[in-house]
Amino acid sequence: MSGTTTAAVRLRRRTAGASANRWVVLVVLCVSLLLVALDATVLHVAVPAVTEDLRPGGIELLWIVDAYPLVCASLLILFGTLGDRVGRRRILLLGYALFGVASAVAAVAPSAHVLILARALLGVGGAMIMPATLSILRQVFPDRRERALAIGLWSAVAAVGAAVGPLLGGFLLEHFWWGSVFLVNIPLMLVSLPVGRLLLPESTGERNGPWDVVGALMAAAGLFGLVLGVKRLGGGEPVASVFTLVPLVLGALLMALFVRRQRRRPHPLVDLRMFARPAFSTSVGCIVLAMLALVGLELIAAQYLQLVLGLSPLETGLRLLPLTIAAMAAGLAGARMLRRFGPRRMVCFGFLLTAAGVLTLTAMGGEDNTGLLLAGFVVLGFGLETTLFGAYESMLSEAPAEQAGGAAAIGETSYQLGAGIGIALLGSVMNAAYTPGLASVPGVPASASAAAGHSLGEAYTVAARLGGSAGAALRRAARDSFVHGLHVTLLVSVGLLLLGAVMAVRLPRVMQCEEEMAESVEPAVELPAPREPTRTRVSA
Repeated sequence: MSGTTTAAVRLRRRTAGASANRWVVLVVLCVSLLLVALDATVLHVAVPAVTEDLRPGGIELLWIVDAYPLVCASLLILFGTLGDRVGRRRILLLGYALFGVASAVAAVAPSAHVLILARALLGVGGAMIMPATLSILRQVFPDRRERALAIGLWSAVAAVGAAVGPLLGGFLLEHFWWGSVFLVNIPLMLVSLPVGRLLLPESTGERNGPWDVVGALMAAAGLFGLVLGVKRLGGGEPVASVFTLVPLVLGALLMALFVRRQRRRPHPLVDLRMFARPAFSTSVGCIVLAMLALVGLELIAAQYLQLVLGLSPLETGLRLLPLTIAAMAAGLAGARMLRRFGPRRMVCFGFLLTAAGVLTLTAMGGEDNTGLLLAGFVVLGFGLETTLFGAYESMLSEAPAEQAGGAAAIGETSYQLGAGIGIALLGSVMNAAYTPGLASVPGVPASASAAAGHSLGEAYTVAARLGGSAGAALRRAARDSFVHGLHVTLLVSVGLLLLGAVMAVRLPRVMQCEEEMAESVEPAVELPAPREPTRTRVSA
């Protein structure tokens, strides 16, 4: 056999082996993501059972719910950049192990304080897992066309996890105790840890200069303060409150110092020059705007379905299921849409389609309209996932391969911050539009009207306590005011989505793939390949 022929055969075998391994790696990464996405929502339905069993105070209950997303969002940059330095697979496997241990502790927690600690440890594990999955995906799929398909599957799994979480939690609570919602993580971890160690490739970024420990801690503390302050605002706390203002100010100050430090270091933790690239900075902005416009609507929609239409939690979850199915469909079709339309038109279209879905929902009233809700949720889900898919893919493709962990962490942090700010902003809009309608209800005392103005649920409680015609009038006024507030909030979201469509014009018009060929010649990760006979030699 000639040297040229042998080289061609070897290349075909190596390419085929690498291709097969890439898709196996994707399956492992998707299982990782499914686990994190499940844990982000599975506890929501278990809160009443946890409250009855552990008797936490109001502050403790808040931390039980918020410890996981708060810690996870704070540590994304730290572990994303650490993975670039010491190895992304290593960080991912450590995240698996910590997630499993923390799940076991949470399942048998004897007190609220132990459960809060376990939830915080789950957040640490989630911060290890999330950026590692995206950065490994970026390295394993150097070809942008394949990577777009992989990201589509990855995002579809994320949508499934977020939707299945409450349904799975409800099923487990009907048959077992509340700790079972955490035990479901352990079998997945027991499988993922050895399989990931065997199949996942190791990869790192540039190792020039020492890892900036001080910068990593500054970023973690700064993000913790910002996310905590934003979450308090979203919970209705006043801006002037010390426990809201101090975290926001300190967080903003630390992040400003972090940016200044990164600009001055010869080997920064995060290369901020990525933001000078229009495609990268625009993609990050689109992620923030999409989440800012829509995440608050999910909470408001759940309240509308349960408190206005009177649906049960399970019926509410089923009503929101078409949104998730549409998002899955958009993720699976995303790669084809991106190749055909390019990032600019795809993200613009996603924003406009989402705005159309939200605008459709403004026709919701005090009576149930199943067809309207179905149409609105399907359009909204498909449009939102189209937007996020195009933005995430453009952001990852624009970032250098050696900065994949940092870029993935920036994307996930933007997602979390956008969600937190969205809850605070849209919650404030909702309250501002809802409260005035209860100021002067005939026959209702001023103190009762003031208490009812806090939320629709509290208004129903006050109305039940009043009873009679005054209670009925308060209940009717509260429901009408809530629907009015919902319409105003939806219109504000439409405005934000249209702003996102304008912002997306800065994205590239076409999907550029030629520059990826150089990376595919020499893979950036250690993918297993079939062993070749040593006796065959190829002439130079």
